[in-house]
Amino acid sequence: MSDESHQQNGHERVPSRRRRRFEGISSRAYEHPADRSALVALRKLSGFDTVFKALSGLLPERSLRLLFLSDSVRVSDAQFAHLNDMLRDACYILDLEQVPPMYVTQDPQPNAMCIGLDEPIIVVTTGLVELLDEEEMRAVVGHEVGHALSGHSVYRTVLLFLTNLALRIAWIPLGNLAIMAIVTALREWFRKSELSADRAGLLVGQDLQSSMRGLMKIAGGNHLHEMNVDAFLEQAEEYEAGGDLRDSVLKILNVLPRSHPFTTVRAAELKKWAASRDYQRIMDGHYPRRTEDKHTSVSDSFRESAASYANEVKESKDPLMKLVGDIAGGAGDLGGRVRRGFSGFGGGASKDDPRREPRDAQRDDEDPDANA
Repeated sequence: MSDESHQQNGHERVPSRRRRRFEGISSRAYEHPADRSALVALRKLSGFDTVFKALSGLLPERSLRLLFLSDSVRVSDAQFAHLNDMLRDACYILDLEQVPPMYVTQDPQPNAMCIGLDEPIIVVTTGLVELLDEEEMRAVVGHEVGHALSGHSVYRTVLLFLTNLALRIAWIPLGNLAIMAIVTALREWFRKSELSADRAGLLVGQDLQSSMRGLMKIAGGNHLHEMNVDAFLEQAEEYEAGGDLRDSVLKILNVLPRSHPFTTVRAAELKKWAASRDYQRIMDGHYPRRTEDKHTSVSDSFRESAASYANEVKESKDPLMKLVGDIAGGAGDLGGRVRRGFSGFGGGASKDDPRREPRDAQRDDEDPDANA
């Protein structure tokens, strides 16, 4: 980037940092494989951008922009200057030339989002600003800039629109089912896009502990002296591995209506990525460039996505995922495993269940007709 354009984009006031800058980095460098494959496919569709921009007349984007402009505080050198420095710094590190406008809105709920079709805008709540320290907030700002660089703001805006539409036409059974099917698919993609943006936040902050603290605070509030990163990550492991097939089904049902993965899961995923070779290669300066995006193969991206899901199933400790892995591997006695996995549905217990009352087991032994 030339000195002239550097000044035009407002980066000339970025404070000097000891963080690495990723010039020309493609968002593919940090995107989760499932997120990346969807984005690559959409970018390859002829006329995709035109269609979505045509939708801008139907979506409430202009209304949202006016709302934030009129009833929130726009970040600038004069207002929330420390956030403005973080925003310019994040755009500089990820080499995003157009710095998106950023607003602080009054809301005690800690939250942040990046929305918009034509131009992304970033919104953070006062609850989040008051909760996080400077380095934790830097990771969040980097997270939202990562959304902007990936183009996630377009799809999030569509998701908001479709969710509202589903509520309005809930009285039309088939219409509502069709919309909700699309919304469910978008939410699954968006949960993966949140993992991508968490990685972008780490690339901007370049401090894993700050990213972890921020996620812990979002889960448990401003009580760091009462929390512990290792114990927090143990929760994620217990959540994944604990219970039986009933719990696996409940996990799926719990996550379906959410646009974000659960916080402990996000922390575990981010730590895993930070320890990976992919992250180290980026930090060493070896990463895909935006100039190469147009040559990206859709089929290769989908293969990477499929391999990622297969690896998740293989490595998962979740009972249902273990069962799926065994089915794929041709393991025997799957029917028995399924019955044992769901043992106790409705409050009953199987004969082999150790929780069964000892006297019941004894009565079965004594009564020759007990199993008749």
